[in-house]
Amino acid sequence: MNDTAGPTVVIVPGLRDHVADHWQTLLADRLPRVRTVPPLEDDKLSLTARIAALDSVLAEVSGPVYLVAHSAGVVITVRWAQSPTRPVRAALLATPPDLESALPAGYPSPEELDAHGWMPIPRRRLPFPSMVAASRNDPLASYRCVSGMAEAWGSHLVDLGEVGHLNPASGYGAWPHGEQLLAQLMDTQEQVAGEGMR
Repeated sequence: MNDTAGPTVVIVPGLRDHVADHWQTLLADRLPRVRTVPPLEDDKLSLTARIAALDSVLAEVSGPVYLVAHSAGVVITVRWAQSPTRPVRAALLATPPDLESALPAGYPSPEELDAHGWMPIPRRRLPFPSMVAASRNDPLASYRCVSGMAEAWGSHLVDLGEVGHLNPASGYGAWPHGEQLLAQLMDTQEQVAGEGMR
């Protein structure tokens, strides 16, 4: 794959990994050039292992890259971006969780997450443009917390309204708005890249 083939989108799932009816899976099926970070066989809760998995996928892709992360995948992406191993054009970061607070039943505890390297969530500006899509009624993070993360990362904040955690349990499924946001992000950055080459 090369620059002339166009950009590649790399999907970064959250802790649930691959869910057939998740919007990330459905989006990947619709994109011409896409890679998805595969599920871990071992150390499923290890942030280090998940960053290494993302890094491995990125190492196999040449040409421009866009990241599309959801939930804990946002934290993986932001942690990877603290010491990036290659350039990234931009990232769409959807409904990041507040891992520093107690999550609902069925999710790891803050203590478990801390033991596996997830704390603290980085609050440094990202080295690439980004868009944070935030929910007003996400059970995994308050809108205020997510807007604070977006500000710290230098991200453009998009208020999605009440969409829960933007997962199948919240009714998503297909997320056409997400596809539109990604297209908007890519169009803007490809235009910037094109102007930079003149």
